[in-house]
Amino acid sequence: MHVPDGFINAPVSVGAGVVAAAAVAVSLRGARRELDERTAPLAGLVAAFIFAVQMLNFPVAAGTSGHLLGGALAAILVGPFTGVLCVSVVLLMQGILFADGGLTALGVNITVMAVVTTVVAYTVFRGLVKLLPKKRRSITVSAFVAAVLSVPAAAAAFTLVYAIGGTTDVPIGQVLTAMVGVHVLIGIGEAAITALTVGAVIAVRPDLVYGARGLTAPLKLRVGGELVDTPAAEPVPVAARSHRTVWLAGLAASLALAGFVSFYASANPDGLEKVAADKGIDAKAEDHAAADSPLADYGIEGLTDSRISGGLAGVIGVGVTVVAGTGVFWAVRKRRTAETSPSQVGESV
Repeated sequence: MHVPDGFINAPVSVGAGVVAAAAVAVSLRGARRELDERTAPLAGLVAAFIFAVQMLNFPVAAGTSGHLLGGALAAILVGPFTGVLCVSVVLLMQGILFADGGLTALGVNITVMAVVTTVVAYTVFRGLVKLLPKKRRSITVSAFVAAVLSVPAAAAAFTLVYAIGGTTDVPIGQVLTAMVGVHVLIGIGEAAITALTVGAVIAVRPDLVYGARGLTAPLKLRVGGELVDTPAAEPVPVAARSHRTVWLAGLAASLALAGFVSFYASANPDGLEKVAADKGIDAKAEDHAAADSPLADYGIEGLTDSRISGGLAGVIGVGVTVVAGTGVFWAVRKRRTAETSPSQVGESV
C-alpha cells in the first residue's frame, strides 16, 4: 500500500504530512513511557523485522499480491506509540533508499500505514484481551483479529485521502469496494504473520510482549479435586533477563527472510498497484525522486544476478533499518532516563 508520487495532489499531501508529523511527535513522547528495559532493546529489531517481511509479497486473488503492513505486530510487541515509530522508520528507509513509496507521499504513507493500522489494531487488541480469558492463546487470537481489521481500515483511509486529494477523476465508490475487498484478503495474510510472530515470542519470552503484560492468569493445580492457584514465583529482575538470544534470533530471521526467502516472493502487483491499474487512479503517477538510487527496486545497481542483487539489497535494508531504528529508540529511551534522573526528581521536590 505504498502510495507513489502523483497519486495525491500537493495540498492534501502537505496536509497529510502535517498529520503524520504530529502523530510522530505524539508517538515520540508516548514512546518514552513504553521504552523500558524490555522494549528498548527490541524496538529497532521489530522495525528491521517488519522491513524484511514486507519484502515477502504473498499471492492473494486474481493476479494480486500483498505484504505485511506491520502496524498490528509492532503495537502488540513494543507498544502503540513505539509501533507508530517502528513503521515510520521502515517507510522512511524504503522511500529514501529503495524508491518504494513516494517522497511527496511520505506523509500519506505514514498516516495510512503507520498511524491508522497501529491505532485500529491496538484498540481492537486491547478490547479483545479484556473480554477473553487471560491466557496466552487469547493474546494470539486477539492479535490475529486486530491485524485482520487493521489492513482494510488502512485501505479505507487511503480511499478517503484519495477522495479528498486524488489527481484523477474516478468513481470513489468503486475504488473503496476494490481497495477494501482485496485488502481483506491481504489482511488474512497479515493476521497469520502477526499471530505466528507474537505467539513465537510469547512461547519463549512472554515478558517481552508489551500487549501481554499483566494478562497472564496464574497456573492452576488440582488439589483434593479442586483447582487452586499455584504460589507466585519469585520475580526475576528485568535487568537480569538477557535479551541477547531473542535479539540475535530475530536479527538472523530478518536477514534470512530479506536475503534469501524474498527471492521467492510473488511478483504480482500488490493490492494498491492492482486497484490503481484497474481503476485508473495511477494515470498521473510520477517517477520516484530516488529512482536512480543504487538500491532502487530492492536491487544492487550493476549486479546482473537477480538472486544476489535482491538478497544483498535486503540484507543492507535490514542492517540500515535496525541501526536507524535502534538509534531513534535509544535516543528516546535516553531522554526518558534524563527526565526521571534522581537529581531532577530531587529538584522538583
